[in-house]
Amino acid sequence: MPGFELFGDAERKEVNDVLESGVLMRYGFDAMRNGHWKAKALEQELQSTLQVKHAQLVSSGTAAVSIALASAGIGSGDEVIMPTFTFVASFEAIMMLGAIPILVDIDDTLTLDPEAVKAAITPKTKAIMPVHMCGSMANLDELQSICKTHNLILIEDSSQATGATYKGKPLGSIGDLGCLSLDYVKIITCGEGGAVLTNNEKYYTNSDHFSDHGHDHKGNDRGAETHPFLGYNFRISELNAAVGLAQLRRLDEFVAIQKKNYSIIREALSVIPELTFRTVPEGGEESYSFLSFFLPDLETSRKAVKALKDTGIDGCFHYYDNNWHFIRKWEHLKDLKTLYPLSKEVKDGLKYLQTKDFSKSNHFIGRNISCLIKLSWTELEVKERASKMVKAIQSIL
Repeated sequence: MPGFELFGDAERKEVNDVLESGVLMRYGFDAMRNGHWKAKALEQELQSTLQVKHAQLVSSGTAAVSIALASAGIGSGDEVIMPTFTFVASFEAIMMLGAIPILVDIDDTLTLDPEAVKAAITPKTKAIMPVHMCGSMANLDELQSICKTHNLILIEDSSQATGATYKGKPLGSIGDLGCLSLDYVKIITCGEGGAVLTNNEKYYTNSDHFSDHGHDHKGNDRGAETHPFLGYNFRISELNAAVGLAQLRRLDEFVAIQKKNYSIIREALSVIPELTFRTVPEGGEESYSFLSFFLPDLETSRKAVKALKDTGIDGCFHYYDNNWHFIRKWEHLKDLKTLYPLSKEVKDGLKYLQTKDFSKSNHFIGRNISCLIKLSWTELEVKERASKMVKAIQSIL
């Protein structure tokens, strides 16, 4: 998945521009910059590439989710529906604002099950947040319809799916707000970074101010700027933005490489009758950063993962036994292990996790294996890998 596999002269040039000017902060120091504004340039190119009116760069994907929620006025006691299969950052970002993450089941897309979403809506629900895991997407038409019916905000967490599209539109550009992660292990990387995407002028202005201590960014004297409301520090640095600027310009190149490698492996695995592939919603095209498939049951999947490792195949993840990405092992969330007291609203709001049945999610994640698609493989290496994967999986069936 990561663009860092193919770092080259383009990334070095953008970083050297920043080092030569000596200005690492994205705001101010106008006279010293030699005309270089890497964060601004990256925001403009994100807008163009991902077909949105506004992009706000921030310090991480986690920050992007919290800023998106805050920009839409979501906070204390509000409920945000999210999937059981994601990264821990999703619920961390919601809780940082005093809101309550409401986890619901996934389906064979490995993303939000629309029926589970409908069943979870309460008077406190303010937003639905699909997480486009492993390079593919939720059924956004259905989720948009639900949001329209219940007057809810749709926030796309597209951290793992930059470069994927749904009905011709880039992921992250479809909801009221979209969130990207640009960390070290994403298809394009800043090293550390994230972005909030939106077509809503108010949400954009809120995210711009909120991510920089409430600064209004008017004029060219930072000390004279006013603060319309409270904000915090979620700024990205010019060095990080410089890397991301070069990487974004290579997004089509990266997706094309991944699609080629993905297709070779998928075609090889298609000969195994017991193996089925994740469902991609109609009109969707993956970023091809992962190849995700299902085996008949949990025991078979565990055996397959071991066989793949024993064969020397790396990067194949069985998230059922993973501490970071699936509800089953999130004891720190279920048991509310925090360094500081949580509000009564949040503590009461999360009591459902003690008894909630996520057996449907277990059914899909227990049988799922998601395999990383690398950019640096040669065609011969991909074909050899595909052959080894087929033999390893067939050996345990």
